Amino acid sequence: MLRGWVNYFAVGHSSECFSYIKDWVEKKVRRQLAQARKRKGFCWKRWNRSWLYDTLRLFNGYRVRRDGPKAAPTG
Repeated sequence: MLRGWVNYFAVGHSSECFSYIKDWVEKKVRRQLAQARKRKGFCWKRWNRSWLYDTLRLFNGYRVRRDGPKAAPTG
């Protein structure tokens, strides 16, 4: 679902929005892991960013595409 959303909005100035969504998803995953193990907080050290993306294989393809002009400029 995230992959499709990112592909749709990848053209343009959306990097700020992508970073917000990336942080939001990470926080939701950490919260779910903490609640499942009956821990308080987000456990930032236990489930750091590299662990989330390497072990859980969380989507990490947030890239803004900068497509060039479709036609050669005239002039």
